[in-house]
Amino acid sequence: MNIKIAFLLAAGAAGILASTAGPALAADVVAAQGPAGREIAFDRKKGNCLACHAIPGDPKAESPGNIAPPLVMIKQRYPDRAKLRAQIWDASTANPRTAMPPFGKHQILTESEIDKVVDYIQSL
Repeated sequence: MNIKIAFLLAAGAAGILASTAGPALAADVVAAQGPAGREIAFDRKKGNCLACHAIPGDPKAESPGNIAPPLVMIKQRYPDRAKLRAQIWDASTANPRTAMPPFGKHQILTESEIDKVVDYIQSL
């Protein structure tokens, strides 16, 4: 099986599992990380993560895009917080053909905002 297809199947299954764990549980986990990262991630003038990513672990993530991988199992996919932060800072370092904006390099987000988004995404 193609590795990309296997990843997408696993991500979809994880999303289903997250959604069946109960919206209240998912909301509690996200709330524990604080709303600041979520607000930045959902803000169309800032992170705008929902334009490209589905976030099945957050019941408030409505109308997600499907251009990029779903944001599930982030701690397992990025056990090193610094690598996740670097991905958000400038994804083109790891993948020059990425469509993801370089949020730090182009000063779309501040250092503090990137840290808050990383905290939020790691809570998923």
